Amino acid sequence: MLKRVLLLIVLFLFVCCGVVVSPDIPVSKLKKTYANEYSQFISVDGMNVHYRDEGEGQIIILLHGTGASLHTWDSWTEALKKDYRVIRLDLPAYGLTGPHPENKYSIPDYSGFLKTFVDLLKLDNFILAGNSLGGSIAWYYAVENKEKVELLSLLNSGGFFNEEKESPMVFKLARAPIVKDILRYFTPRFFIKNTLKEVYFDKSKLTDKKIDTYRDLILRENNREAFIYRTRNKPIDYTDRLDEIKIPTLILWGDNDAWIPVENAKLFAEKIPNSQVNIMKNTGHIPMEERPEESLKLFVDFIKSNL
Repeated sequence: MLKRVLLLIVLFLFVCCGVVVSPDIPVSKLKKTYANEYSQFISVDGMNVHYRDEGEGQIIILLHGTGASLHTWDSWTEALKKDYRVIRLDLPAYGLTGPHPENKYSIPDYSGFLKTFVDLLKLDNFILAGNSLGGSIAWYYAVENKEKVELLSLLNSGGFFNEEKESPMVFKLARAPIVKDILRYFTPRFFIKNTLKEVYFDKSKLTDKKIDTYRDLILRENNREAFIYRTRNKPIDYTDRLDEIKIPTLILWGDNDAWIPVENAKLFAEKIPNSQVNIMKNTGHIPMEERPEESLKLFVDFIKSNL
């Protein structure tokens, strides 16, 4: 009875807001807007993986977080490619890459995917940076492939689980038995906008273009289904392996992160012996989007002081 009531409430709200079905968008259509002259595609584990390879010099690989895509690094890349070779990609279940054919979305799965990607591109001795989910993948990959990574940077990284911290609303809805089925087909723009407002501290920096980019790529065919599938699996804590990371590591965090508490920065610093922490004031969950210049300066200063 409670589930039925909840379903009716959600449907009522959608009707009141004039929400209609949000159909999947074909990859072929999205490529016209979200692939450019730097975009390349490579076959990895049965997926046509979208990535961009720009600039020359020391290699930097950038990994985005949940619900995002390689576009989250646009500002960083524009500056970094003047002095570095910057490689970023749409991870499985996101962006133009889309779902993994076998729904492999654990952190070890993602790390294995990244290993295959790196090996196919014949990359060695690179700097690896990741935000949120991308941070989890980055540090786990660094543990498993110590010979590959020279420097590591974690931006508001996942990994530790705070039992007293409630999950973000979008994750709760994706797990709810009835609501998740509704969200699979009804994904109104205001829902994406409100979710992004949670990860931005300064809401004025959240542009219409940014909202549209997130929504369009979330609507990429079968991406919503992949996200819902990911949330079904109970996360596993691998942080007991963090002390295996010996390379210099930058832990960068926004002090007003509504998704992953800033206190987790200290937990990473305690586990990773050769690490430094920078806490950015008045910043949310995605510093490279909300405050690109300030976060990039911290990242570049870290590189220059350790290479």
